[in-house]
Amino acid sequence: MLTKGAIFVAGHRGLAGSAFIRRARREWPDQIITRSHAELDLTDQAATRDFFASVRPDYVYLAAAKVGGIHANNAYPADFIRDNLLIQTNVIDGAWRAGVKKLVFLGSSCIYPKFCPQPMKEEHLLTGALEPTNQWYAVAKIAGVKMCQAYRRQYGFRAICLQPTNIYGPGDNFVENDSHVMPALIRRFHEAKISGAPEVAIWGTGSAKREFLHVDDLADASWFCLHNYDEEEIVNIGTGRELTIKELAGLVKQTVGYAGAVAFDAGKPDGTPRKLLDVSRLSERGWTAQTGLAEGLADTYRWFLENEEKIRK
Repeated sequence: MLTKGAIFVAGHRGLAGSAFIRRARREWPDQIITRSHAELDLTDQAATRDFFASVRPDYVYLAAAKVGGIHANNAYPADFIRDNLLIQTNVIDGAWRAGVKKLVFLGSSCIYPKFCPQPMKEEHLLTGALEPTNQWYAVAKIAGVKMCQAYRRQYGFRAICLQPTNIYGPGDNFVENDSHVMPALIRRFHEAKISGAPEVAIWGTGSAKREFLHVDDLADASWFCLHNYDEEEIVNIGTGRELTIKELAGLVKQTVGYAGAVAFDAGKPDGTPRKLLDVSRLSERGWTAQTGLAEGLADTYRWFLENEEKIRK
């Protein structure tokens, strides 16, 4: 078990970072350190090193990243690989130099091969080609994993790497053309309901399968791993359950209360055909997800309605 100490949450305004703060404050209410992008640009090596040298947090939760859905990844490949490489390199190296006791690096299930055996085990990393539509982000995240492992091997730096499945929940990004599938569907069905549109069009065939994890479950798993996991091997975080995008669309449609039709555009990409994580490594250590998809989706839609004007762009 860790001794209580100051923990720097990089990316505290994002979906994962804000949820982790909610979880951490239940036990360490006065130990959270944050910096906005205006206060600290994590792509700036000198500024990041100066921050760690002066603040010297005990622990780091690295959730800061440039993220987005299929459209954003396709449109801004250079931004995705450059910004993510810079952020994680500066934070990991700066944390080690400052004597941070332990760092949690948040990766992604997109690091696994496009045609990976299902469910995807941690040892499947680097066994095949990546999904082309998000390879830029995936390569950066793989580099982050390897950097954490290298710093552990060479310097004894206690860095652990968590690989969550698709996350969603309050605080998600609902910006049109930049959001992931869950918030994109929520917004699309909601706007169709309000406008009375007879049909909602969705990219792809609807046959791709996905797994979804409520962000509060991710935060709880991260807190659990911070205190109970300290090994080089990566750890999957998910529910172990999946559904097709068509089934997800039906669930979102029902939750929002939209009465129109749903049309799938087979001319648009599906992305990876299936992404289901093997979560046995974490469940064997005593942690499992608690939030059901219907419950989590209703929770997310309530948050969207309460914050619609603020998040609309």
